[in-house]
Amino acid sequence: MPKMKTVKAIKARFRVTGTGKLKRSRAGKRHLLAGKSQKRKRQLRQPAIADHAHEKVYSLLMGV
Repeated sequence: MPKMKTVKAIKARFRVTGTGKLKRSRAGKRHLLAGKSQKRKRQLRQPAIADHAHEKVYSLLMGV
């Protein structure tokens, strides 16, 4: 069976942590920022961990 190709769109959106979890950036920080509070925008800066239900699929697509 040939090797699976890496899905570049997934690779660009996630980083692998030291423990093997997938780190992602939060949505909602691109535009329409004037209507969002400072607290909300500040919290959107913090990275998030990918959902556990999708973690296995994303890992396979990344080639990890």
